[in-house]
Amino acid sequence: MAAELGRLTPRDRLLLDLLDQHRTFTTDQLVDLAFGSVGRARNRLNTLHDRDILDRFRHYQRPGSQAWRWTLGPVGAALLAAGRGKPLPRPAAVRDATARLAMSPTLTHLLTMNGFFVALTAHARAHPGTRLVRWWNEARCREACGNLVRPDGHGVWADNGRAVSFWVEVDLGTETLSRVVGKLGGYAALPPRRAYPVLFWLPTAARETNVHAHLRRVGLPDGVTVATATATADPRGPAGPVWRVAGHRDRVSLAELPAPMTDGVPWDG
Repeated sequence: MAAELGRLTPRDRLLLDLLDQHRTFTTDQLVDLAFGSVGRARNRLNTLHDRDILDRFRHYQRPGSQAWRWTLGPVGAALLAAGRGKPLPRPAAVRDATARLAMSPTLTHLLTMNGFFVALTAHARAHPGTRLVRWWNEARCREACGNLVRPDGHGVWADNGRAVSFWVEVDLGTETLSRVVGKLGGYAALPPRRAYPVLFWLPTAARETNVHAHLRRVGLPDGVTVATATATADPRGPAGPVWRVAGHRDRVSLAELPAPMTDGVPWDG
């Protein structure tokens, strides 16, 4: 481990922090987060894998090969623990955690959620004046919201001086509409300083149409703003003019969403 400390680059440390917070990314997601080319990414990721700093897994599929899903390896997890003054995890425990993640029924949901924020990060790298100021995972959101609601993610997006905070709910089309929309009651119970727009990231245009139809039938809780978009709506991704605010037909960009007064100084929890 001591030898590895001197071989880690700032980008390697960034990868370790990201994987520690968000558990797993595909190769393409890591390209967008930290590299400029697929070739450079693969070379470095493979090197870190060979040194047990990173681990990886993928499922069999036919035809072709599924993209690698990257996680912390035993040495990477130990380096993070040492840096925080915590007991070093046993290599077998780290491997077991990776195996459980690989077989988790929520893996697709996690990768979709991470992909949302990766797309914003990639957009910011290509567009000066924009920045993903904050990116919280589900666990961090749960700490902030208590038992009121369990967002999948939280972020603050800045675009040329305007900052918009938001909650994210990833929908894969596996839940009933009443259950999806029923989550809004929890957001209505949050204190006003946390009354950020709730973004539903949906799988298809048909699902989005059905969500809005359901919202018109049941109505929105007081004080809750909802906006929806689909992953395929615009090549610019979630930063672009893909968001349809409930009760409106026109689409707006992420930076144009209604923002509470507190966005002048984003809340830090």
